Amino acid sequence: MSEFYIGLMSGTSLDGADGVLTDFSGSGVRVLASATRAFAADFRQELLALNSPSDNELHRGALAGNLIAMVYADVVADLLRQAGQQNIKKAQIRAIGAHGQTVRHQPGSNVATRYTLQLNNPGLLAELSGIDVVADLRSRDVAAGGQGAPLVPAFHHHVFNQPEASVAVLNLGGIANLSVLPADASLPVSGFDCGPGNALMDAWCLRHTGQVCDASGNWAAGGQCIPGLLQQLKDEPYFSQNPPKSTGRDLFSQTWLAHKLQNFATARPQDIQTTLTELTASACAESVESYAKDSKLLIVCGGGAFNQYLLQRLQVHLPTHQVSTSERFGLPPMQVEAAAFAWLARQTMHRLPGNLPSVTGAAGPRILGAIYPA
Repeated sequence: MSEFYIGLMSGTSLDGADGVLTDFSGSGVRVLASATRAFAADFRQELLALNSPSDNELHRGALAGNLIAMVYADVVADLLRQAGQQNIKKAQIRAIGAHGQTVRHQPGSNVATRYTLQLNNPGLLAELSGIDVVADLRSRDVAAGGQGAPLVPAFHHHVFNQPEASVAVLNLGGIANLSVLPADASLPVSGFDCGPGNALMDAWCLRHTGQVCDASGNWAAGGQCIPGLLQQLKDEPYFSQNPPKSTGRDLFSQTWLAHKLQNFATARPQDIQTTLTELTASACAESVESYAKDSKLLIVCGGGAFNQYLLQRLQVHLPTHQVSTSERFGLPPMQVEAAAFAWLARQTMHRLPGNLPSVTGAAGPRILGAIYPA
């Protein structure tokens, strides 16, 4: 039976949908095709608005889920065209792993109030694509008392583990998450959300330059870090919490940032960008130093891997580590998360657990997701 799966990811950066066609027939993963679709500016703003309470949000959320499924279907169509050029038929693709767009993430100890919400319409995606869809991949872990995030450490272990050395993997999406892969196979894989990745930097850059992101970190590189502001940002209690922990725009929002900036009204916007970049770099580096002490290699993936200034700051904070992007290890940075959700779909279709209780804090391994047959 074929082991072709499609993975679709749209993350907290709100930049669009990434997709990959993967082959798991060997011991690792091969990415056979990739495609992406950017979200229109007005749709990006609507998704951002839906992260907070607003008028008529049930209706608007349902419409946004429909549009996400339609964007996903366009990405799948691109992947199928590329698959056809490789003589891979649609019928050979076992399933699509579709993450959806997270707009609320509220894990907690109270079973009546904990939940995670990803906007999507997997039934519509199955209808449009003609392929089985695996979706809602986080809620079962939350139901089992876990954080529901991050889910990628299990996949990181599958593709980046090195038996002779401990490895740290940093995914720099809108939120940054760290995976710790110990060389000792008897030790559990660990991982957690470090805090903001690109979300605050991107929002500030868009507001003051009109650009959706600080390409290569050039704007931040030309500014000066504001020590008092950096300390104010790092006073957030989340940074001192012990894992398991996860976060999102529920906490690290523009409202949160505006509150932190109250005493810095006269600061140059460029210097604030530099400080936000330093916040991400220092928080991630401190997480590595605290929880991945034995590692000497930090593999970076996600959109933040293209921010050269951010990578430089990570290297400064971690002088004994080799900081490299995932490209060097066989997976381009923008393909890693989509490939992870292809792998999670495969786990579900094989009735295998997709979560790691050592990462999320769930009561045990769980088969994740719901299957929407074609």
